[in-house]
Amino acid sequence: MATALRRVNPQVAVCVCYVAAMFMNGMDATIVNVALPALVEDFSVSASSASAVNVGYLVSLAVCIPVSGWLGDRYGTKRVFLYAFGVFVFASALCGLSGDLLQLTLARILQGAGGGVMSPVALTLLFRAYPPAERIRLSRVLLLPTAVAPALGPVLGGFFVEHLTWRWGFFVNLPVGIAALVFGALLLREHVEAPDKRFDLPGFALAAPGLGLVVFSLEGIATGASAAVSWLAGATGLVLLGLLVRAQLRTEHPMLDLRLFADDHFRRASLILFTCLVGFLGTLYGFTLMYQVELGASAWETGLVTLPKAVGLMIASQLVGWAHRRFGPRLLIAVAMFGAALSFAAMNLIGPHDVWMAAFVQLASGFFVGAATAELQVVAFMTIDKTDTGGASTLFNVQRQVGSALGVAITASVLAASGPGLGSYHLAMLTSAAFAIIGVLLALRVTESVVLQREPVPAGR
Repeated sequence: MATALRRVNPQVAVCVCYVAAMFMNGMDATIVNVALPALVEDFSVSASSASAVNVGYLVSLAVCIPVSGWLGDRYGTKRVFLYAFGVFVFASALCGLSGDLLQLTLARILQGAGGGVMSPVALTLLFRAYPPAERIRLSRVLLLPTAVAPALGPVLGGFFVEHLTWRWGFFVNLPVGIAALVFGALLLREHVEAPDKRFDLPGFALAAPGLGLVVFSLEGIATGASAAVSWLAGATGLVLLGLLVRAQLRTEHPMLDLRLFADDHFRRASLILFTCLVGFLGTLYGFTLMYQVELGASAWETGLVTLPKAVGLMIASQLVGWAHRRFGPRLLIAVAMFGAALSFAAMNLIGPHDVWMAAFVQLASGFFVGAATAELQVVAFMTIDKTDTGGASTLFNVQRQVGSALGVAITASVLAASGPGLGSYHLAMLTSAAFAIIGVLLALRVTESVVLQREPVPAGR
């Protein structure tokens, strides 16, 4: 068995581990949202108290992301990835076994720490395994965990809550996670970029609390926590991040290498992905609430009607390589972002019994967001030097995390400011569509120098 495994192509091994780890991480970010009402009933706590389960996870994730690049470069990407993945899987077991809200919250914080290190290092492993000319072929791999998993979360969450128990939202990670850990331990190759790389303590001292406070603030706004506390935390976090920018630009070996934004492809692709995620997560959160609260569907029905979003994402993953070669990144990203904006706005046309229309809109939303995100991840790293991949992956995941939290927070803020009723959800969907339109405008400035005329044919074909 072990001998047969060692014959597996190392690039394939990286893809398998990346998909397994990132799929679990992405799915857990949304599966818990559906389970929150069950947690409230099971632990006999208030809804605001139960939100600590999500807030603790997301803040821990944000705090640990900045250190991931240094850990991977200093101690090796394989070693750090496996340790972080192991922490995530172990914490999943603790979450499922939790006897009260405090235990679950602490387990989620540990899970967030593992996920915060695991995600950027996994992306570094992937992009170091494939040269730039081959990365468009990765679209099928990149989309599965980063976009499909969040869309599947509500489906599985609804199924577990209604037919099993919320605990299976965490237990489901164990068999997949253990198998992936064994697979990675046997087949992943170690790469140590800078064994003597110095730890940027001042940078971490600013980045960790700065990002943590900003995410805490955004989640507080989304969950209806104290406005004064949320805004104070957000303002403090922004001040710390402002100091961080100044410090990182003056440091020879920064924890967050902001100089990478001088690369046009990386900067523009990162900004467009940020607007895409704000809209995507905003509508994922807002539509889920609208379909249940205003249109009268159950959690399971809502999960089923959002399932076509994942189908759309998978269809896009099969076509984006052809579209990249045929149309180039500028037109592909601009059209995909415009389609995403239309699909976000079209969610306002769905009525209580428009199941097929809702499914079609979700399918279109998934397709256009999938095409955009797959292309953007390739474009962002196209001209990044291999030695800078770890730092670029860290920055990329910081933006992804903040963008996702901001999308939910903006939607929650619009709903709170607009008052009860279907009209407030419609305004929230239009707000998400506006962010996608900003992405269209940014896409028109993407250069065409990264167009690939054809994919390289692997040896042996």
